[in-house]
Amino acid sequence: MSIQWKGVMPATLTQFNADLTIDHGLMAEHGKWLIDNGCTAIVCHGSLGEGATLSFEEKLALQKTYVAALPNTPIIPGVAALSTKEAVDIAKAAKDNGCRGLMVLPPYLYASDWREMKTHMKAVIDATDLPCIIYNNPVAYKTDFIPAQIKELADECPNVESVKESSTDARRVAGIREVCGDRLTLGVGVDDCALEGAAMGAKFWITGVGGAFPKHNVKLWDLATSGKIEEAMPIYHWMLPMLRMDTVVKFVQLIKLQQNLASGGKLGNNLVRPPRLELAGAELAEATAIIELALATAPEIA
Repeated sequence: MSIQWKGVMPATLTQFNADLTIDHGLMAEHGKWLIDNGCTAIVCHGSLGEGATLSFEEKLALQKTYVAALPNTPIIPGVAALSTKEAVDIAKAAKDNGCRGLMVLPPYLYASDWREMKTHMKAVIDATDLPCIIYNNPVAYKTDFIPAQIKELADECPNVESVKESSTDARRVAGIREVCGDRLTLGVGVDDCALEGAAMGAKFWITGVGGAFPKHNVKLWDLATSGKIEEAMPIYHWMLPMLRMDTVVKFVQLIKLQQNLASGGKLGNNLVRPPRLELAGAELAEATAIIELALATAPEIA
């Protein structure tokens, strides 16, 4: 079953029990809620999902949970690892588990030249026939896939279908379209660049904040991709303080706090795996005040 690369595709948090094992029941419940509120796919165990702290077995178990809970929804796992072999193994297992696409990242920690990065990415992409997103996030991964390199991968790998552009440079969407034409579907991966990306032709949004506010994200994206930028601006201005929480070091803790507060504790908690620690003190108070103000002033969404 193919994927339609469009709409809001939340990158989900990984929710934990008190002993820091994965709360699979909560993950399934939250995933269903996201789809019921207009999202088009689920992107799991990526950077926001604390993928670097999850074991190989935990990633596969999470894939199975989502596929079982949402059999008609594309489940797209983030594929990143310390080694190329493990990344390839994750990709193959994802297909076996019923996932319908892959979001392919550079390896953790090791950032090098294009020859090595291309070899790694190509090995993962070629491991299955699943449609793939190239994830460009030089801020987090210290590897920047420039438009010409993205085109090179797409030319050699027919199952590369899309790009999640997260360089924070609004010019990149136009740059990729310039060299790739209509060969790839473009998506936005930085929350506070969403409207800018949509204006330049991005078709999907892999959002972090969308896990807490899917109706608002979907409405914003529908307006933006319909060319109704001015109509989208009030929602964007309202969301910007929260969207900016997606671009800082403690983005996982901040977005977990958003999801916890927005759902009244029903669909999230603040638990994170070390080396991350939960927000505390003035940092917690400041973030809580921003989110509570947003909740109190949220625009009505039909």
